[in-house]
Parts: sequence; C-alpha cells; structure tokens
Amino acid sequence: MMDLRDRLKLLSLEACVEVADPTEAPQLLTQKGVAASQRLIGNLVKSIYVAKAPSFSGTSEVPLLKTLLTNACRKDCRYCSTSCLVDRRTISVTPYELAMAFMEMYRRGLVRGLFLSSGVHGSADATMEMLIDAAVILRRKLGYDGYLHLKVMPGASEDAVRQAAKLADRLSCNLEAPNESRLRAIAPSKDFDGEIWKTLTIIGKCAKEGLLKSGYTTQLVVGAAGESDREILVTVWLLYRQHGLHRAYYSGFIPIAGTPMENHPPTSPQRQMRLYQADWLLRFYGFKLDELPFDESGNLPLNVDPKMAWAMAHTDTFPIEVNEAPRELLLRVPGIGINAAERIIKARRERKLTSVEQIKALGVAVERCAPFILLDGKSPAKRKLLRLPIEPYGSHRAN
Repeated sequence: MMDLRDRLKLLSLEACVEVADPTEAPQLLTQKGVAASQRLIGNLVKSIYVAKAPSFSGTSEVPLLKTLLTNACRKDCRYCSTSCLVDRRTISVTPYELAMAFMEMYRRGLVRGLFLSSGVHGSADATMEMLIDAAVILRRKLGYDGYLHLKVMPGASEDAVRQAAKLADRLSCNLEAPNESRLRAIAPSKDFDGEIWKTLTIIGKCAKEGLLKSGYTTQLVVGAAGESDREILVTVWLLYRQHGLHRAYYSGFIPIAGTPMENHPPTSPQRQMRLYQADWLLRFYGFKLDELPFDESGNLPLNVDPKMAWAMAHTDTFPIEVNEAPRELLLRVPGIGINAAERIIKARRERKLTSVEQIKALGVAVERCAPFILLDGKSPAKRKLLRLPIEPYGSHRAN
C-alpha cells in the first residue's frame, strides 16, 4: 500500500481541476518553506497551491492544501481524469489521515487553509459523510478554526448540505454546464435539475441564512459541450440574482489523456478571460445581460473586451464630461474601474479635473478612456475612436 504522503500528493494533483481562482497555478513556497516541508512530509509540498483572490484593493494570496479524499468516482464525466470511464488506479485517504496530515502542515505554517473535495464514491450522501467526518475531526477534535472549503456532491440531501455548511467557511458545487442538454453531452449520468441545480439552491439557502462566512461558489467547464457564452452567463446570472451565489469560475476545457474527450480541442484562454470580464460587468458595473456584446451565435468577441465593445457600439453616449458624469456612467467608460470612479467623484468635489495627469494619478487608464471623455469640455484624445472589427469565434475552436 502507498504511504500517506504519496497518496496525498497524487490526490492533490487530481484536484487541480477544482479551480479557486482564474489565475491560480501551483506555486512552490519559499526555499525555507520547501526545506521545512521536505523534512516534514517529503515532497508533499507539491500539494500546496497558492490561491490568488483578486479584489478591488489588490490580490491576496493564500496557500491551501487542495486535495481529494478519493479519486474513485461512479460518475461518467467524459472530460474528467477521475471519471469511471478512465482506466486508472484508485487512491483514497481516510478522513482521519487527511485531518492529521493537514494539521501538521498547518502548524508548520506551510498552509493557511484547506480545500477538500472527492470523487463520488457510492452515493452523494455517503461521500458527504466522509467529507463531513474530516471537517468534524478538524474543527471539534483538533481545534482548527481556519479557512475550510468543502465541495458538495451533486444530489446531496439538504441535511448533509446543512451539516457541511455549519462546519465550512465556504461550500461549492460544480455546475459544469449551463443546462440539461449541454450537461448530457459531457456527463450523461448527471441530472442537471434534480441533482446539480437542486443542490446549488440548497447551498444558496444556507448562504442566505448566514451559515457560510465566505459564501458559496460554482464552476463551469467552458467549451467542452459546445455551449455559447450567452447560455453560460444567463444561467450564472440567475444564480447570482436569485440564489445568492458568491462567485462563478469559468474553467476552460483542457483535454486530458485517457479520457473520452482527449482529442477534443482545448478552449482558448481568451474566451475564459472574456467570460470573467463580462461576469464583472454584470456584478459590479451595472450592465444587464442584454447589453453584453454577444454575436449572432451568442458569443463574446475575442479581440476586444466586452466593456470596450459596448462603448464602441454606443458612440452616441460619448464623450462624457468627467467632472459631471454620474458614477454609473463613469463605470461605462473603458479604462475607468470601480476604484478609479470613486476617486474621480471624490477628487472633483475638491477641484476641477482638467488634465490627463490628474486622472492618471487617480488610477485611470488614460489611453483606453481618452476617446470617450472630456476634461473641462476638452477631449484628451489625440485621434478619433476607430471602430475595430469584432471577431466572433462561433464554435470556439482552439486558436
């Protein structure tokens, strides 16, 4: 039998598909941390991920142990390395083994949190029982009070979800695809409405009741099922508005050798980025779904970000006077973000803004916004706005 560190290392590698952030990548700790880790648990340091959490005030980094309890799974997701369709060696750790190994890493300062998932081994509730057991050992027997993120298995009972919510800071359940027909193409045995959507709404109830300090998240596999960007954002926006979703993650499809979809083309990273940009426009910039620049196929353009595309299609709205425009209109200007808009509003109460140097100092991307603004009645643009061709990308072939 493999020893614990080797099992955890392999299970952590398989957990890589569970993204915690769009820019997340495995990163080694400092050399001092690596040395300490090697003395402690050999090369288990490779199981540590630095999760980057972007916010308006910057990016915070949190080293997490991100792992599965088992890679044994009865689900037939055609893109996934832990699918029952893939011929591989199954590996597991017990809840107790996981809890003890994590606490040792935590006490040494190697990690500051745990992201715990699992293959669906047996029923959804049987798998949840193992995840909850690990959380109980950590919280109640070992006194761990730090960050804990638990993955909820689709189809889990409300009782199981509530038990997990009382122990974790954050829960998540993968949406995977935006609707039943798209899900059927990549995971035939999964039930969109009866399992995934039902589970997400239960988690949403727990979040609204204040059981989850850090809310709940979901993740979609982008480009695997031929779905459009509109399909994705319509579904995610419903979760945001009606079910209290904290955040959606858009994971571009990457073919994995040995899976039924190993020859399917990968999704362009540019598409993934455009979805994140559109997501922020909906959540923080006051945009509505029907204002996003979808093409006839329901997709966002690749060669220009959605905010710029909207502005270029609404030249009758611009230019706006920076010294007078309301916040909601400032946020429509390319190059003016949330923080910059707040700084502009504060600064113009004290003095009139008349130069690009002044607004640049406030965090404005002058080159992007210049064609769309006036400063005390004068345009800072050196040339008129050019109408760029908007490139659709239809079937989202790799490019």
